Amino acid sequence: MRKFLLAGAMMMAATIAQADPAQIAETAKGPTLVDAAGMTLYTFAKDSAETSACNGPCAANWPPLMAGSDAMPMGEWSVIIRDDGSKQWAYKGQPLYTWVKDQKPGDITGDGFLEGAWHVAQP
Repeated sequence: MRKFLLAGAMMMAATIAQADPAQIAETAKGPTLVDAAGMTLYTFAKDSAETSACNGPCAANWPPLMAGSDAMPMGEWSVIIRDDGSKQWAYKGQPLYTWVKDQKPGDITGDGFLEGAWHVAQP
């Protein structure tokens, strides 16, 4: 019984300690998801639900919002497995990325890139 209670308490502590992987900030597009550094997050129209189509050179320009090996889905946040086996955060099933050409928090220079395939991620 004691082991069961201890395991349950540890799971609860881990759940409480895990915060949302992104925050909401105001940009020229309105409320937008941003990473811990305040950089705009984007979605890619070529992704399918829970699957990233942005790998290799694409991921060098559009770095994925990486999830730790122990990351757990919560609410509208899920964790996907990338082609290389690493984990990435997704919001409402859409994998999230930053854009290397955004220079400072609030920049949205990737919005509409590649004939409209990239969009700022909004809650």
